[in-house]
This record gives sequence, C-alpha cells and structure tokens, in this order.
Amino acid sequence: MFTHPATLHRMSYPPAPGSAEYHQPMADPKLRMDVDSYLVLDRGSEHKHELWDGEVYAMSGASLAHNLIVGNLVRHLGNALDGSACRPLPSDMRVRVTRERYLYPDVTIVCGPAALDGESDVLLNPSTIIEVLSPSTAAFDRGDKFAAYRSVAGLDEVVFVSQHERRVETYTRQADDAWLMRESRDDGALVLRSLPAPLALALIYRDVVFAA
Repeated sequence: MFTHPATLHRMSYPPAPGSAEYHQPMADPKLRMDVDSYLVLDRGSEHKHELWDGEVYAMSGASLAHNLIVGNLVRHLGNALDGSACRPLPSDMRVRVTRERYLYPDVTIVCGPAALDGESDVLLNPSTIIEVLSPSTAAFDRGDKFAAYRSVAGLDEVVFVSQHERRVETYTRQADDAWLMRESRDDGALVLRSLPAPLALALIYRDVVFAA
C-alpha cells in the first residue's frame, strides 16, 4: 500500500546498542510499505529514502568531514580507474541488496556493464561498496548492513572509512566465501582489487580536519 510522502517523518537507522534511544521503536508503522510503493515514493521525492524489510527511512544530511571524504573518494577513484572497466558512482546510486532492501551506499564501484532494474536507477551488481561511518549509524553499518552486503552475489569488497581519524577497513571476499579484513591507518593506503595501485589515505582525507 502506498503511503503519501507527506506522512513521512525524517528518521535515522536503529541507534547503536547501549545508547539512550536504543530501545525506542525502529519506525512508525505508517512508514511500512512494499517495494513498489517505496520506489514510487523515492523516485517522486526531493529526498532519498532507503528500504529495509518493509520499513522506509528518510536519509538525513551528513557532516562536512563525511562529505569531503566521499567527494575525495569519488574524484580520486575516478582518476585511478579511468580507462578501466570499473568506475565509481556517488551516493545517488540506489542499490538493491536483497528483494526487500534498497540502500544508497556512500560510494559504489561497478566493474563491467552495469546491471540495472526498473527505470535504470537501481543497481544490481556492485563490485565494491564504500561506507563512511557516522556515529549514529556505525553499529548498524558494521552489523546488519554489512551482513546484507555480504549476501550480494558478485560483491567483492566492502570498505568502512572513519571520519574521525585516518583509518580504513577493507573486507575482501575470498574463494571460499570467507571475508578477509585489511586495516590501513595514517600514512597507509586503500588497496582494492579494482585499483591498479594503492590510493593514499592522504588523498582520501584531504582537507578533512579532525576534532581535537
């Protein structure tokens, strides 16, 4: 059943365990809808929404550091991948993770022809997904969202980027379907299967000022 956009309220993902608001309900029941209704809503709205098991979440704005990191990633990944079969996509690319979960990763890399669903605005075959962690969503990103990403066939890597220090965690799918974690800090670099050379963290964090 379609819910008119006027009935929606701006919401965040489930708070981290232990936080003061953790035991509050995840969503108002009015925000439950099926996939078709969600897509109608999202395509017709000025704001982006994500669908998670029938519940719709309006996406809120991000910090300056978050936006700088995402912009740096898209720019430098685009330069590094120029001429290859891979290209980075910014956070406006909707990705279908499961049949009931549609998300907007901060950065998505797709290699080869993009497999699209619907009105050419739903990506089905991400190769790499990058999430810049925020305090309000980090636990969810590392937990349920990461588990959902791992279920995507053909997804080789998931990257978590801190916005409070120079630290990047890269999880790479192995031949036996296990995931190997590599951490890079400070003067290190981001290493991805799709990249012809490591990408220095100094470029990813350019102009980012960390709180004292």
